Amino acid sequence: MGINIRKFVKNAIVEDNGRGDLFFDIAPKGRFLARVVAKDDGVIAGVKYAKVLARAEKFDCKFLIKDGEKVSKGDVIAELEGKASVLLSSERTFLNLLQHASGIATNANKYAKLLENSEVVLLDTRKTRPGLRDFEKYASRVGGAINHRLGLDDCLMLKDTHLKTIDNLKEFVKTARKRISWVTKIEIECETFDQVKEAIDAGADIIMCDNMTPEQIRVVADFRDKECPHILLEASGNITEETIESYLDSGVNAISSGSIIHQAVWLDFSMKFD
Repeated sequence: MGINIRKFVKNAIVEDNGRGDLFFDIAPKGRFLARVVAKDDGVIAGVKYAKVLARAEKFDCKFLIKDGEKVSKGDVIAELEGKASVLLSSERTFLNLLQHASGIATNANKYAKLLENSEVVLLDTRKTRPGLRDFEKYASRVGGAINHRLGLDDCLMLKDTHLKTIDNLKEFVKTARKRISWVTKIEIECETFDQVKEAIDAGADIIMCDNMTPEQIRVVADFRDKECPHILLEASGNITEETIESYLDSGVNAISSGSIIHQAVWLDFSMKFD
């Protein structure tokens, strides 16, 4: 992960600098002090990445707020010291990392708070921006969510599109058990109770109750509890901050929502020179 962060940050710097910051060679000499100030309330994330950037660009950076902590408008998040050329060429990338990650962490935290008195687990999804999965999943985790699959190699999930290509689900799962790692779980997406029974009979480890109402999931949970209590249930599909609480007593073990990441709004921070 550390290597990935350094590579990610280096690419972000190169992207912004292009052929070179035109201010860099004519910047005033000497060392300058700057502060990063919050212009929104929320939960901070991105500190881990911003520190890597500071080390890479060789300027001093002291964070006053840690990943996962609350920040209020007007709070000083970090104090910076370095050459004007370095601080200014790093400014936008440094702020982008913090703003983007903090927006996701803040959104995830809103969801997590709604589940804090429940044993139901909050999961994010693979609905992330291309090239930013590790970064966005990290921010989601800082905010209080638990990462679902990081990629297609984490778990064999059979969604509706997969199922359209499979003639005999039970035989397919039997074959899959021989091909995938012994510790890897198989999750099957179901939209109806009949599909749930078929998936359980086929040997699923996890049932994703996709776009089911809380009432429909209760029926599934009752059946699961009686017939196969070892199977985990996940509720998914258009679950938002406004609807998530209605699923808490449905019998599911986890609730996943892509909105945690793809509906997050960046927080606003700025860099101020003393």
